[in-house]
Amino acid sequence: MGMDTGVVARARHVPISARKVRRVIDQVRGLDADEALELLHFLPHSAARPVAKLIRSAIANAEENFGIPRDGLYVARIIADDGPGVMPGKGWRQRFGGRGRWRPIRKRSSHITLVLDEKTADHE
Repeated sequence: MGMDTGVVARARHVPISARKVRRVIDQVRGLDADEALELLHFLPHSAARPVAKLIRSAIANAEENFGIPRDGLYVARIIADDGPGVMPGKGWRQRFGGRGRWRPIRKRSSHITLVLDEKTADHE
């Protein structure tokens, strides 16, 4: 597997703001997959659970679909983007705004993209 390829996993519409998820993913970027899972187990942030679930899913994809052993994987790239401003399926709830107007309640969500890659001599 080259620099531009890898095992990709995505979690969409995670009901946590991208800013809060970025606190967690900055700590696991570049770690071995098993080390990242171990670290996430002890983090107190609520975003640690969906990130750990995503890493476990990517590891399972790598083993089943590509035949890559679990101990040869590391977190090559992980990013969190903003999701839609309103939760899908929840409708538009509103609250009072300035000057007698209405404003939507923003239920922030995020899309997390993870790329696992094989360890090579230059990574170690």
